[in-house]
Amino acid sequence: MRRAFRMHPAGVALITAATATGPVGLTASSVASVAVDPPALSFSVTRSTGSAGALLGTRTFAVHFLGEHHARLAHAFARSGEPRFTPEQNWSRLATGEPVLADAPAVLRCRALHRLPVGSSTLVIAEVLDVAIGDEAPPLLYRNHRFRRLGGDAER
Repeated sequence: MRRAFRMHPAGVALITAATATGPVGLTASSVASVAVDPPALSFSVTRSTGSAGALLGTRTFAVHFLGEHHARLAHAFARSGEPRFTPEQNWSRLATGEPVLADAPAVLRCRALHRLPVGSSTLVIAEVLDVAIGDEAPPLLYRNHRFRRLGGDAER
């Protein structure tokens, strides 16, 4: 299964939240639309410790769809100990407290509805509360353990 999914490209997102000890965030390639009415999405995390554990303990969070110019940022949020939420990364806060990336092509503020343990992972189903659309940018993709750019259109 791992080998098969390495070949399957996925969009890259950052998921961020405010906690009592400060902002937390992680890179995710598992974000998917669940429903339009009511608006809902899903994602999974593979641990319940560190940033993932802190995020699972929050009620609300922000899901940022990334553009290809965010590859370094995606790397920083995918690795422990890398700098996060620095002024150079262009972060601010929503009125509700969640950290928000100013130049994200889209940010969806969400509230967790369900957290379902599946093996060593947790599947989160979330209601989308607000959507902010930023400047359009080519998407950042993840395939075979690498961040990638989108190529040309396929023939019909």
